[in-house]
Amino acid sequence: MATPDLFASPGPSPAERVAELRTELHQHAHRYYVLDEPSIPDAEYDRLFQELQALEAAHPELASPDSPTRRVGGKALDQFTSVRHAVPMLSIRTETDTEATGAQNFDTRVRKELGLVESDPPVEYVAELKFDGLAMNLRYENGVLVQAATRGDGEVGEDVTQNIRTIRQIPLRLPKDVPPVLEVRGEVYMRRDDFESLNEKQREKIAQGAKNEKTFVNPRNAAAGAVRQLDPGIAAQRPLSFFAYGVGEVTPQQEGGPQFDTHFQLLLTLKSWGFPVAALTQTAQGAPELIAFHQKIARERDQLPYDIDGVVYKVNSLALQKKLGFVTREPRWAVAHKYPAQEQMTTVLAIDVQVGRTGKLTPVAKLAPVFVGGVTVTNATLHNEDEARRKDVRVGDTVIVRRAGDVIPEVVSVMADKRVQDAPQFTMPRTCPVCGSDAVREEGEADYRCTGGLFCGAQRKEAILHYAHRRAVEVEGLGDKLVEQMVDANIIRTLPDLYKLGLTALAGLERMADKSAQNLLQALEKSKSTTLPRFLFGLGIRHVGEATAKELARHFGKLDAIMDAPEAQLLEVNDVGPIVATSIRTFFDQPHNREVVEQLRACGVHWAEGEPAARAPQPLSGKTLVITGTLPTLSRDEAKDRVEAAGGKVAGSVSKKTDYVVAGAEAGSKLTRAQELGITVIDEAGLLAMLEAPPG
Repeated sequence: MATPDLFASPGPSPAERVAELRTELHQHAHRYYVLDEPSIPDAEYDRLFQELQALEAAHPELASPDSPTRRVGGKALDQFTSVRHAVPMLSIRTETDTEATGAQNFDTRVRKELGLVESDPPVEYVAELKFDGLAMNLRYENGVLVQAATRGDGEVGEDVTQNIRTIRQIPLRLPKDVPPVLEVRGEVYMRRDDFESLNEKQREKIAQGAKNEKTFVNPRNAAAGAVRQLDPGIAAQRPLSFFAYGVGEVTPQQEGGPQFDTHFQLLLTLKSWGFPVAALTQTAQGAPELIAFHQKIARERDQLPYDIDGVVYKVNSLALQKKLGFVTREPRWAVAHKYPAQEQMTTVLAIDVQVGRTGKLTPVAKLAPVFVGGVTVTNATLHNEDEARRKDVRVGDTVIVRRAGDVIPEVVSVMADKRVQDAPQFTMPRTCPVCGSDAVREEGEADYRCTGGLFCGAQRKEAILHYAHRRAVEVEGLGDKLVEQMVDANIIRTLPDLYKLGLTALAGLERMADKSAQNLLQALEKSKSTTLPRFLFGLGIRHVGEATAKELARHFGKLDAIMDAPEAQLLEVNDVGPIVATSIRTFFDQPHNREVVEQLRACGVHWAEGEPAARAPQPLSGKTLVITGTLPTLSRDEAKDRVEAAGGKVAGSVSKKTDYVVAGAEAGSKLTRAQELGITVIDEAGLLAMLEAPPG
């Protein structure tokens, strides 16, 4: 038993340890949530946090409003109390000209108010983002957050302190050098990725039968709903963020503001005190730099991790701000310069179904023309039947449409109160609107797909390119641009038309000389001699890849046997499960597809057939391998063929189901993943040894 050290210093008292933990957790939270530079692992942060919770529970007298443990929320409120702002939260004027010239208009007004002439130097501004969130006033007394209030009507807002404490980007305690009373103003918002995650969780709850749950229309709607939750426990589960952009009451108030003479200095000071400030904020000299900023943000807007609806310009000098003053309670020294709206209201005229290159059926709302996101929109995707049903979009509905950048416009929500009486619910057709083949939706899939892959006009280009792929039937020289030309010119309607091409038709195509045309005809003639696995793969049957095609050919020996096999027999094939069996059966049940196969045979496409091979045990039967890096002598395709010939399966990614990873030079993340999962890693020599080993 160890002897106690009688001269050791006693540990810190509960009060001292609580103070230490609060300081340390505040620092770690700032690095993690504001600087995005975590200094300790999450588990270590959790350990310190739990220690603080335990100490505060054991010593209630040590409770403090600035403790990190106060972020998780407390008792639910019956209602919000009103807060009168010490300094009104005034709105700023909106520039109605959404083009870059709107910046020139603002600069012209400012220079006129200041009495500047053309020869005077440019006015310095601060250019900021206009966040699409909820304005918030944070009041600190002696460096501790004591109150958070919404803008409200500008004079009176609502006390939402308990909910705002849950936002980890907002410091609960400030450095000692801040003024005794400091009100920081900014925007509470929700990042786009956090918004998508939140809606995904909401959809899961709805699918599980939860009542009174809904998805949110947009990040601002979700953020506002979270801030105004009466239960801070619920608010704590909503992923909110914050940007600071100004101050309200500050005492004692010095001329020009405490520690700064310009608005940009103010922002830098707020950042030094621990508040997040948008990195894209910058100073700008005169109208040309404001215009450049407006155009730059317009280009980057859709890649930002959060929503904005414009930019804001402010005269940088606080002295000049004071000189410019206000008009009708709006500052003359600032303006909001918006971009064209990304959401607008319009009417659904019809719902059509489009067929994509791979057979996917997509419902599309035909809209009364509406100007949104800088363009006139007449179509909006409804994605799939489930999404159309979830949003309950019907013909005649008044809807909100969103378009951001080059993203396909989509219907965000329906104005249910404006619905036409007895408007029928949308139902996805069960046949392809292009070719009339069956449209099926596989188990676990969200989309319906046309099964007439070889016949459907919408899928011609994709079907031809897949058939001509080097791992399928292989037609050398038949690429995307050439296929597009031939299909668009109606030279090819179905696969058999490839083998009916003549030199004259080909030579008439763009960039197709006689020599090139002759080479293609020779490649087509060569492709007539193929193998059953390659031909099966080339048909483009959904879920039938190279490995599955080889297993089907081995098992049945003949194409007719595969075409006529019931699902029960297909399930006997190695690597064929219920979904694949149904897909094969559905494909060959379409008369169009069978007709195309027979026409290809009639054109001379042939392969060797025989009786089903006896399935002797193979060295890699039932094993899944992943090949990564560059092998010394085998190409990736050669190694894959050798593995499959030995009964193994080659997967594209490493998982717990992987048996071996074959690693060559410059193996990357797949090798790392294999090592993390403890999967056996071998080199090319190890693979060759396994291939030569007797089945075991």
